Amino acid sequence: MGWLFYTDRRVQSYADEKAEIRRLCTFENETRRTTLVKTSKVGSTWYAAAKVEILDGTPLEDRTYMIDDDGSFTFGAVFLTRYDDGCWGYKDMEESAGPCESRAPLSILNLLSELKDPDSYAHAWRQRCRDWAAIPDYAEGDKIKLASPVTLSDGSTCQMVTATHYRRGSQKRRCYRIAETGGLVRLSKASLVGSTLISREIAEGSAVLAEFFAARSS
Repeated sequence: MGWLFYTDRRVQSYADEKAEIRRLCTFENETRRTTLVKTSKVGSTWYAAAKVEILDGTPLEDRTYMIDDDGSFTFGAVFLTRYDDGCWGYKDMEESAGPCESRAPLSILNLLSELKDPDSYAHAWRQRCRDWAAIPDYAEGDKIKLASPVTLSDGSTCQMVTATHYRRGSQKRRCYRIAETGGLVRLSKASLVGSTLISREIAEGSAVLAEFFAARSS
């Protein structure tokens, strides 16, 4: 499914978006009902857990999901959103369709029903979400081993780094010192997936950064 934009501009705020996601996840006919259980917005993407129930008393069956003890199942949905000339739009995907965006919080994942196929797109999506959620919030001075070497713009690679920061105006920006060269590099959060904390240094200010600049001035 492609993008759908609301040209009447009725969606203009976070509350409007949340209400519209709820409406999109709500459906009922004579035999089946779908209701929204929980939503979470990460960046411009909405993640949702939606519950499917049977109303006519017949057993519920699904090829993707195990049926829960109450006779229902709960699936994950992803809504990409953006504004175009003031008009809000979305593109929705069910988790088994293999969405690329995979930052659903654990509070959403923990509500979803078990999957029948361990090799399914949905299973891989859930694992990517868990990998993202498992990235530690590294502190100043933490020594880190990346899961695999990262290639830098000059063609070199790094894998052992130390968390530090630099300032741009009044803002504090995270960066990392490369163990082999002492140089500083910015790393995306995605590059920290699977990383390991080697040792922790509790420091006031930035001893790592101070050492870096001291070496450059000597």
